[in-house]
Amino acid sequence: MFSYVDRTVRERLEREGRLAAVDLTGRRAGEPGAGEPYLSVLGPIPLPRMVKGEERLLEWYPFVRRVELTSVCDAACGVPQGNGESFRELLQRTMAVNSALLYGDVGATKAPLVRIHSCCMTGDVFGSMRCECGPQLAVSFERIVEEGAGVVVYMSGHEGRGIGLWAKAVTYILQDGGQDTYEANTSLGLPEDSRDFTDAAVILRYLLKGKPIRLLTNNPLKKADLERGGQPVAETIPIVSGVSRHNRGYLAAKRGRGHTLPEL
Repeated sequence: MFSYVDRTVRERLEREGRLAAVDLTGRRAGEPGAGEPYLSVLGPIPLPRMVKGEERLLEWYPFVRRVELTSVCDAACGVPQGNGESFRELLQRTMAVNSALLYGDVGATKAPLVRIHSCCMTGDVFGSMRCECGPQLAVSFERIVEEGAGVVVYMSGHEGRGIGLWAKAVTYILQDGGQDTYEANTSLGLPEDSRDFTDAAVILRYLLKGKPIRLLTNNPLKKADLERGGQPVAETIPIVSGVSRHNRGYLAAKRGRGHTLPEL
Protein backbone atom coordinates (compact mmCIF):
# COMPACT_ATOMS: atom_id res chain seq x y z
CA MET A 1 0.00 0.00 0.00
CA PHE A 2 3.00 2.32 0.33
CA SER A 3 5.62 3.56 -2.07
CA TYR A 4 8.16 0.86 -1.35
CA VAL A 5 8.81 -1.99 -3.79
CA ASP A 6 11.36 -4.76 -3.28
CA ARG A 7 14.70 -3.26 -4.32
CA THR A 8 15.49 -5.66 -7.16
CA VAL A 9 11.97 -5.37 -8.58
CA ARG A 10 12.01 -1.59 -8.17
CA GLU A 11 15.32 -1.27 -10.01
CA ARG A 12 14.00 -3.39 -12.87
CA LEU A 13 10.80 -1.32 -13.13
CA GLU A 14 12.80 1.91 -13.09
CA ARG A 15 15.15 0.64 -15.81
CA GLU A 16 12.14 -0.26 -17.94
CA GLY A 17 10.56 3.14 -17.31
CA ARG A 18 7.54 1.53 -15.63
CA LEU A 19 7.97 3.11 -12.18
CA ALA A 20 8.24 6.87 -11.83
CA ALA A 21 8.54 9.33 -8.96
CA VAL A 22 6.50 12.46 -9.74
CA ASP A 23 6.49 15.82 -7.96
CA LEU A 24 3.48 18.04 -7.21
CA THR A 25 3.78 19.79 -10.58
CA GLY A 26 3.68 16.52 -12.51
CA ARG A 27 7.40 16.50 -13.30
CA ARG A 28 9.22 13.19 -13.23
CA ALA A 29 12.16 12.91 -10.83
CA GLY A 30 15.34 13.85 -12.67
CA GLU A 31 13.65 16.32 -15.01
CA PRO A 32 14.87 19.93 -14.89
CA GLY A 33 13.04 21.81 -12.16
CA ALA A 34 11.56 18.70 -10.55
CA GLY A 35 10.90 19.01 -6.83
CA GLU A 36 10.51 16.46 -4.05
CA PRO A 37 8.79 13.24 -5.18
CA TYR A 38 5.10 13.23 -4.28
CA LEU A 39 3.57 10.28 -6.16
CA SER A 40 4.83 6.88 -7.20
CA VAL A 41 3.35 5.94 -10.56
CA LEU A 42 3.37 2.50 -12.20
CA GLY A 43 2.65 1.87 -15.85
CA PRO A 44 1.60 1.69 -18.47
CA ILE A 45 0.01 -1.71 -17.84
CA PRO A 46 -2.19 -3.10 -20.66
CA LEU A 47 -5.77 -3.51 -19.44
CA PRO A 48 -8.34 -4.83 -21.92
CA ARG A 49 -12.02 -4.31 -21.10
CA MET A 50 -15.36 -4.41 -22.85
CA VAL A 51 -17.02 -1.13 -23.78
CA LYS A 52 -20.48 -1.37 -25.39
CA GLY A 53 -19.88 -4.97 -26.34
CA GLU A 54 -16.47 -4.40 -27.97
CA GLU A 55 -13.01 -5.14 -26.57
CA ARG A 56 -10.93 -2.02 -26.00
CA LEU A 57 -7.36 -1.79 -24.77
CA LEU A 58 -6.68 0.69 -21.98
CA GLU A 59 -3.40 1.74 -20.39
CA TRP A 60 -3.50 1.50 -16.59
CA TYR A 61 -1.39 3.75 -14.34
CA PRO A 62 -1.83 2.98 -10.60
CA PHE A 63 -0.50 5.79 -8.42
CA VAL A 64 0.01 6.32 -4.69
CA ARG A 65 1.48 9.01 -2.49
CA ARG A 66 5.10 8.37 -1.57
CA VAL A 67 4.62 7.69 2.12
CA GLU A 68 6.71 5.03 3.82
CA LEU A 69 5.30 2.71 6.46
CA THR A 70 7.48 4.22 9.20
CA SER A 71 6.13 7.69 8.38
CA VAL A 72 2.54 6.50 8.67
CA CYS A 73 3.26 4.81 12.00
CA ASP A 74 4.89 7.99 13.32
CA ALA A 75 1.97 10.09 12.11
CA ALA A 76 -0.54 7.69 13.65
CA CYS A 77 1.16 8.07 17.03
CA GLY A 78 0.69 11.82 16.70
CA VAL A 79 -3.07 11.60 16.20
CA PRO A 80 -4.78 12.89 19.34
CA GLN A 81 -6.23 10.08 21.40
CA GLY A 82 -9.82 9.43 20.50
CA ASN A 83 -9.76 11.70 17.45
CA GLY A 84 -11.20 9.27 14.95
CA GLU A 85 -11.69 11.94 12.29
CA SER A 86 -7.97 12.80 12.31
CA PHE A 87 -7.07 9.13 11.97
CA ARG A 88 -9.56 8.66 9.11
CA GLU A 89 -8.05 11.62 7.27
CA LEU A 90 -4.56 10.24 7.87
CA LEU A 91 -5.44 6.89 6.33
CA GLN A 92 -7.27 8.49 3.42
CA ARG A 93 -4.27 10.70 2.59
CA THR A 94 -1.61 8.01 2.84
CA MET A 95 -3.07 4.64 1.88
CA ALA A 96 -5.30 5.14 -1.18
CA VAL A 97 -3.98 3.58 -4.38
CA ASN A 98 -5.73 5.39 -7.21
CA SER A 99 -5.72 4.72 -10.95
CA ALA A 100 -5.56 6.52 -14.27
CA LEU A 101 -6.96 4.64 -17.27
CA LEU A 102 -5.96 6.02 -20.67
CA TYR A 103 -7.57 5.20 -23.98
CA GLY A 104 -6.17 6.16 -27.36
CA ASP A 105 -3.53 8.77 -28.17
CA VAL A 106 -4.21 11.50 -25.60
CA GLY A 107 -0.95 13.16 -26.61
CA ALA A 108 -2.42 13.97 -30.02
CA THR A 109 -5.63 15.37 -28.52
CA LYS A 110 -5.83 19.13 -27.97
CA ALA A 111 -8.10 18.90 -24.90
CA PRO A 112 -8.71 15.28 -23.88
CA LEU A 113 -12.01 14.16 -22.39
CA VAL A 114 -11.48 13.25 -18.72
CA ARG A 115 -13.65 11.76 -16.00
CA ILE A 116 -12.51 11.97 -12.35
CA HIS A 117 -14.59 9.20 -10.76
CA SER A 118 -14.92 8.76 -7.02
CA CYS A 119 -14.94 5.14 -5.87
CA CYS A 120 -18.43 3.75 -5.22
CA MET A 121 -18.41 0.09 -4.26
CA THR A 122 -22.19 -0.07 -4.05
CA GLY A 123 -22.77 1.56 -7.44
CA ASP A 124 -19.69 0.59 -9.46
CA VAL A 125 -19.43 -3.02 -8.26
CA PHE A 126 -22.76 -4.03 -6.71
CA GLY A 127 -24.85 -2.21 -9.32
CA SER A 128 -26.89 -0.30 -6.72
CA MET A 129 -29.49 2.13 -8.06
CA ARG A 130 -29.36 4.31 -4.95
CA CYS A 131 -26.89 6.53 -6.80
CA GLU A 132 -25.90 7.11 -10.43
CA CYS A 133 -22.23 6.20 -10.04
CA GLY A 134 -22.16 2.87 -11.89
CA PRO A 135 -23.91 4.22 -14.99
CA GLN A 136 -21.75 7.37 -14.90
CA LEU A 137 -18.59 5.26 -14.98
CA ALA A 138 -19.88 3.13 -17.86
CA VAL A 139 -20.98 6.19 -19.85
CA SER A 140 -17.61 7.84 -19.24
CA PHE A 141 -15.77 4.96 -20.89
CA GLU A 142 -18.27 4.95 -23.74
CA ARG A 143 -17.84 8.67 -24.44
CA ILE A 144 -14.05 8.43 -24.29
CA VAL A 145 -14.06 5.54 -26.76
CA GLU A 146 -16.41 7.49 -29.05
CA GLU A 147 -13.96 10.41 -28.95
CA GLY A 148 -11.04 8.12 -29.72
CA ALA A 149 -8.99 9.17 -26.68
CA GLY A 150 -9.38 10.20 -23.06
CA VAL A 151 -8.74 9.42 -19.42
CA VAL A 152 -10.70 8.04 -16.47
CA VAL A 153 -9.08 8.79 -13.10
CA TYR A 154 -10.50 6.45 -10.45
CA MET A 155 -10.12 7.77 -6.89
CA SER A 156 -10.29 4.73 -4.63
CA GLY A 157 -10.26 6.68 -1.36
CA HIS A 158 -13.40 8.68 -2.14
CA GLU A 159 -16.08 6.21 -1.04
CA GLY A 160 -19.09 8.09 0.33
CA ARG A 161 -17.50 11.43 -0.59
CA GLY A 162 -14.54 10.43 1.56
CA ILE A 163 -16.12 8.82 4.64
CA GLY A 164 -15.45 5.17 3.71
CA LEU A 165 -17.68 2.19 3.03
CA TRP A 166 -18.66 1.36 6.63
CA ALA A 167 -19.80 4.90 7.42
CA LYS A 168 -21.53 5.07 4.06
CA ALA A 169 -23.54 1.96 4.97
CA VAL A 170 -24.68 3.70 8.16
CA THR A 171 -25.69 6.79 6.20
CA TYR A 172 -27.91 4.63 3.98
CA ILE A 173 -29.89 3.63 7.06
CA LEU A 174 -30.15 7.28 8.07
CA GLN A 175 -31.29 8.20 4.57
CA ASP A 176 -33.99 5.55 4.74
CA GLY A 177 -35.14 7.34 7.89
CA GLY A 178 -35.62 10.62 6.02
CA GLN A 179 -32.24 12.38 5.93
CA ASP A 180 -30.63 13.36 2.65
CA THR A 181 -27.16 12.16 1.65
CA TYR A 182 -25.41 15.24 3.09
CA GLU A 183 -27.40 15.36 6.33
CA ALA A 184 -26.60 11.69 6.92
CA ASN A 185 -22.86 12.38 6.74
CA THR A 186 -23.01 15.25 9.21
CA SER A 187 -25.23 13.20 11.58
CA LEU A 188 -22.19 10.96 12.03
CA GLY A 189 -19.96 13.93 12.78
CA LEU A 190 -18.36 13.61 9.34
CA PRO A 191 -17.94 16.21 6.59
CA GLU A 192 -20.53 16.52 3.84
CA ASP A 193 -17.68 16.08 1.36
CA SER A 194 -14.04 15.51 2.36
CA ARG A 195 -12.68 14.50 -1.04
CA ASP A 196 -9.28 15.82 -2.11
CA PHE A 197 -8.53 16.00 -5.85
CA THR A 198 -4.87 17.05 -5.48
CA ASP A 199 -3.56 13.66 -6.59
CA ALA A 200 -5.90 13.62 -9.60
CA ALA A 201 -4.49 16.97 -10.70
CA VAL A 202 -0.90 15.73 -10.28
CA ILE A 203 -1.41 12.53 -12.30
CA LEU A 204 -3.12 14.47 -15.09
CA ARG A 205 -0.31 17.01 -15.22
CA TYR A 206 2.16 14.12 -15.43
CA LEU A 207 0.31 12.19 -18.13
CA LEU A 208 -1.00 15.11 -20.21
CA LYS A 209 1.99 17.47 -19.82
CA GLY A 210 -0.11 20.50 -18.99
CA LYS A 211 -2.80 20.07 -21.65
CA PRO A 212 -6.20 21.49 -20.73
CA ILE A 213 -8.96 18.94 -20.31
CA ARG A 214 -12.68 18.73 -20.97
CA LEU A 215 -14.09 17.44 -17.71
CA LEU A 216 -17.07 15.11 -17.51
CA THR A 217 -18.78 16.29 -14.33
CA ASN A 218 -21.87 17.89 -12.83
CA ASN A 219 -19.88 19.17 -9.85
CA PRO A 220 -18.36 22.67 -10.22
CA LEU A 221 -16.20 22.12 -7.12
CA LYS A 222 -14.32 19.36 -8.92
CA LYS A 223 -13.24 21.79 -11.64
CA ALA A 224 -12.17 24.33 -9.02
CA ASP A 225 -10.13 21.73 -7.11
CA LEU A 226 -8.32 20.56 -10.23
CA GLU A 227 -7.49 24.12 -11.26
CA ARG A 228 -6.15 24.85 -7.78
CA GLY A 229 -3.89 21.85 -8.31
CA GLY A 230 -2.56 23.36 -11.54
CA GLN A 231 -4.59 21.30 -14.02
CA PRO A 232 -6.33 23.58 -16.55
CA VAL A 233 -9.97 22.77 -17.37
CA ALA A 234 -11.14 24.12 -20.73
CA GLU A 235 -14.73 22.97 -20.38
CA THR A 236 -17.07 21.00 -18.14
CA ILE A 237 -19.49 18.59 -19.77
CA PRO A 238 -22.55 17.37 -17.84
CA ILE A 239 -22.99 13.63 -17.40
CA VAL A 240 -26.54 12.65 -16.45
CA SER A 241 -27.24 8.93 -16.43
CA GLY A 242 -28.68 6.16 -14.31
CA VAL A 243 -31.65 8.20 -13.08
CA SER A 244 -34.30 6.06 -11.38
CA ARG A 245 -37.05 6.24 -8.78
CA HIS A 246 -34.48 4.99 -6.25
CA ASN A 247 -32.13 7.97 -6.56
CA ARG A 248 -34.22 11.02 -7.45
CA GLY A 249 -34.03 12.33 -3.88
CA TYR A 250 -30.27 11.75 -3.82
CA LEU A 251 -29.86 13.67 -7.08
CA ALA A 252 -32.11 16.47 -5.85
CA ALA A 253 -29.88 16.85 -2.79
CA LYS A 254 -26.82 17.13 -5.04
CA ARG A 255 -28.58 19.72 -7.18
CA GLY A 256 -29.30 21.66 -3.99
CA ARG A 257 -25.54 21.69 -3.28
CA GLY A 258 -24.76 23.28 -6.62
CA HIS A 259 -24.44 20.34 -9.00
CA THR A 260 -25.53 21.21 -12.54
CA LEU A 261 -28.39 18.74 -12.73
CA PRO A 262 -31.79 19.28 -14.35
CA GLU A 263 -35.08 18.83 -12.53
CA LEU A 264 -35.61 15.08 -12.53
